[in-house]
Amino acid sequence: MKTMSRYILLTFVLIFTTIVFGQNGKIQSVKDDYRDFAYVKTSEVLLEVAEKGYKSVDLFQKLGNSYYFRNEMEDAAKWYGELMALEEVLDTEYYFRYALALKGIKDYEASDKWMKKFNELKPNDLRGKAFMSMVDYKSNIEEQSREDIEVVNLEFNTELSDFGTTEYENGIVFASARGGGRKYRWNEEPYLDLFTVEKIDSISYGEVKEIAGKVNTKFHESSAIFSPNGKYMFFTRNNFFKLRYKEDDTGINRLQLYRATLSEDGTWDEIHKIHFNSEDYSVAHPALNLTGTKLYFASDMPGTYGQSDIFVVDVNEDGTLGEPENLGSAVNTEGQESFPFMNTNGDLYFSSNGYPGLGGLDVFKSENLDQKVNSSNKNFSVLNVGAPVNSEFDDFGYYENLVSKRVYFSSNREGGKGSDDIYTFEITECEQLVTGTVQDLKTNELIPNATVILYDGEGNEIERKTVGNDATFEFDLGCNMEYLVRASKENYNSDEKRFTTPKKKQELKLQLLLEKDVQEIEPCDDLAKILDIPIIYFDFDKSNIRYDAEIEIQKVLAVLTKYPTMHIDIRSHTDCRGPASYNEKLSDRRAKSTRQYLIDKGIAAERLTAKGYGESRLVNDCGCEPTNVSSCSEAEHQLNRRSEFIITSINGKTCDEDKE
Repeated sequence: MKTMSRYILLTFVLIFTTIVFGQNGKIQSVKDDYRDFAYVKTSEVLLEVAEKGYKSVDLFQKLGNSYYFRNEMEDAAKWYGELMALEEVLDTEYYFRYALALKGIKDYEASDKWMKKFNELKPNDLRGKAFMSMVDYKSNIEEQSREDIEVVNLEFNTELSDFGTTEYENGIVFASARGGGRKYRWNEEPYLDLFTVEKIDSISYGEVKEIAGKVNTKFHESSAIFSPNGKYMFFTRNNFFKLRYKEDDTGINRLQLYRATLSEDGTWDEIHKIHFNSEDYSVAHPALNLTGTKLYFASDMPGTYGQSDIFVVDVNEDGTLGEPENLGSAVNTEGQESFPFMNTNGDLYFSSNGYPGLGGLDVFKSENLDQKVNSSNKNFSVLNVGAPVNSEFDDFGYYENLVSKRVYFSSNREGGKGSDDIYTFEITECEQLVTGTVQDLKTNELIPNATVILYDGEGNEIERKTVGNDATFEFDLGCNMEYLVRASKENYNSDEKRFTTPKKKQELKLQLLLEKDVQEIEPCDDLAKILDIPIIYFDFDKSNIRYDAEIEIQKVLAVLTKYPTMHIDIRSHTDCRGPASYNEKLSDRRAKSTRQYLIDKGIAAERLTAKGYGESRLVNDCGCEPTNVSSCSEAEHQLNRRSEFIITSINGKTCDEDKE
C-alpha cells in the first residue's frame, strides 16, 4: 500500500485523515374433406386415451407439453400434475415447466413447491438459484461483468498516484501527486493537487495543468465536483484553511469539504469551508446529483455505521448546504463506503469493502437512489458492478457520462503505470445476434410461415416474427442474459430452446424442430408410424393384451372411432430368433388378439383383418442364418419385432400395395 489514494482510504479505517458499483393447431374439418383426405391430430388422440383413465409417463409428458407450448397453462398444469403423481424419475425440465404452469394459474404456493424440487434436483441451474435467492456473490458479480469491454490506461498517468476523475468543460479534473514540492512522509510522494487536462479525443489528451485559482495548497486536495451551472466547485482538502493547519485531540489532521466559486477570469477562488466540517471527524469525496440539489459525500462523523459511510445533504440555491443525513444500513456497512458518484439517471456508485467483492475496494451501484432518498421507500438495492471495473485490487473513483458513454475509474491493479492510475472505457451495448431455422423434426424440411417468439428468462414476450420461405429468423439480444425462443405453426407441436447468452459478442445459431401434430392419412399408411406406437409387447409366450400395450392400442381405437370408413390390417412381426413356425403362429395369435380387443371395444369386425407374419418380413439384414442372427445388435433385432396397423381403405379409397 504505497499510494496516496490508498492512504486516503485507509485513514477512514485508522482515523480517516486524508482523501483517498403455441398456438392451437386447427384440424381441417373431416366433414368437408372425407372425399379427398383425412388428418390425425395426435394431441387429440392422446387426450382421448388419457381421459379414459390410461396412464403413462410418455402419455402425460406429451399431453402436458402440447398445452404448455400453447400457453394453455390450466390444462398444462392438469396433465403435468398427473405426470408428477406417477412418481417416476423425470427430466428435471418437467418440474420447472410444471412450476411455471402452476404460476400461470396463480397457484403460487404449489409453484414454489415444485421450484424448490427443481432446485434440489438441479442445484446449478440459475433459474432455481434465482428463485431460492441463494445465488452466491461470485455468481452475481460474474453476471454483471463484461468480457467484451477493453479498458484503457490513460496516457497522462504517471508513476505517482493519479485518481479521482471528473469531467469539466472539454476536459477532466483529477488528483495527482505529480505536482512536486514537499513530500508526504507516509509514501514519500508529493502531496496531492487538483489538475486539469483537455480532451483531444476519447483516449487522447493535451497538456496537464494545475487547476487555476487558489484551490491547491501545500497539503492534499482531491475529489472535485462541479455544480450544473458551473458556478461552484466542491472538493476535498486537509483541514488547512487560511494558512491554519488544525488537528484533533489525537494529533490527526482530518479531511474537510470546501466550496470554491468560479471567478470571471476563469479561476477558482473564494474558498469556503462547509459548515459541518469538524476537527474531530473527516468529510470527503463530494458528488452532486443531476440538478445539483443534493450532495453526497463520505464521512466518519457521529452516526456512522462503520469505518466510513455515505451521507447526503441538500444544496441551497446559494451553494450552501443543509444538514447531512446518513443513507442508512441499506447502503452503509460496518466496513468502508467511500467515493460516491451520482449519474444523471440518479444511480449512486460508490466503493466499499463491506460487501462481498473481488478483493480490496470494489465499486457498487444502487439504482435510482437519488429518486428514493427523500421518499418513504428507503429500500435501496446494492449491486457489485463486476469486471472490468472491479478486480482483486482497490477500485474506486467511478465516474460516467451517459451521453458520451464514457466511464472513468481509478485502480491500483497490476499493469498500471504508477501506484494508482486512471482507466477509461466506452459503455457499449453488448449485443448478441441469434439466428436460426424452423424445420420438420422428421424430414428436416424447412417450415415457412412458422411463428417464432422471443421471451426473456421470466417468460415475458419480447418480440415475435413470422418466418419466410427460407424459414429463417434472427433476434438482437443482450449479453449474459437468459432467453427462450419458441417456434410454432398450425398442425405442428411447438419447439423451444432456452439459453443464456455469453458475455462476449458472438453469433448464436439455433435449429427449432417441429413435429407434425396433424398428419394427412391415406390408404397404405401405417398408423403405428403416424401415432408413434412403439413395439406392442406381450408377456413371454402369451398373446393377451398387457396394460402398457393397451395404452398404445387405445390410440388406434380413437382413430378408428373418429373415421368410421377406415379399415385396417393388423400385422404382427417377429425377429429371427426362435423357430420360424413358432414365430409365425405366435405372431398370428397376437395380431388376432389385438383385433379382438378392438372388436370388443366396439369396432365392427368387418373393418379389421389380422395376421401374423413371424420372421418372414424383416426390415433389415438381420436374416435368419445363424451368422446374421448373432452379428446383429438387440436394437437391430428390435426393429423387426414390430406391429403394423395398415390402412386398407378410407373414404372410398383403397390401398394397392403392389403400386406402393
